[in-house]
Amino acid sequence: MLRNFIFNILFFIGIIFISIIFLPSLVLPQAVVIFGGKLMGWWAGFCLKIIMFTNIEVIGKENIIKNEKFFIAASHQSMFETFFLQTIFNSPIFILKKELLHIPIFGWYLSKIGSIAIKRNKVTKDNLNFFYNIHKLIKKTSRPLIIFPQGTRINPKERPPFKKGVGRMYEELKISCQPIAINSGYVWPKTGIKKPNKKITISILPAFNSKLNKNEFIKKLEEKIYCELDRIN
Repeated sequence: MLRNFIFNILFFIGIIFISIIFLPSLVLPQAVVIFGGKLMGWWAGFCLKIIMFTNIEVIGKENIIKNEKFFIAASHQSMFETFFLQTIFNSPIFILKKELLHIPIFGWYLSKIGSIAIKRNKVTKDNLNFFYNIHKLIKKTSRPLIIFPQGTRINPKERPPFKKGVGRMYEELKISCQPIAINSGYVWPKTGIKKPNKKITISILPAFNSKLNKNEFIKKLEEKIYCELDRIN
């Protein structure tokens, strides 16, 4: 419990400090804010390693897609991946709940780095323009999109079916998909205390090209990520 208390205090103090230091970046070029996001990712990894004695292993870096546009589909068990994946990839563009943009300061940063917001289970003008806006963004950036196809953080042993939105994105964008399996919930669970002296494995899996049909893609993506989670757990 004491270790968890120390982790929470230091981690959030660091995040707040970085947020305050980078406040002027909100009126500066986007690249400055993006660097602040990477710092938060490094800080999350540092706190886990130093305080929780967590070993963070990244495998499959040779599978990272190069020289083409792609989107990332990652399993989601923890806050960890929302921070740390920024240190591995070229500043991913997050697709997230619109409510997150209303959080003071943090929401401002999410907007500044180009995050794409959507209201879940609602038909709105913004939602109807969702893929149009993504198409425009994809054309002008080399940054990958990132989506969590489970829709929310889940417990490590849960295996819910992937949301249909990831298939729609694959079908609409016609770009490759980089699957990632992350077992972070065993260290930093959705609820409850963090577990020391454990390992987080980030497994970057071979890419899917853009030639599958939507339903086949969702099925294979789900199978590949869940099989890898079973293997690394």
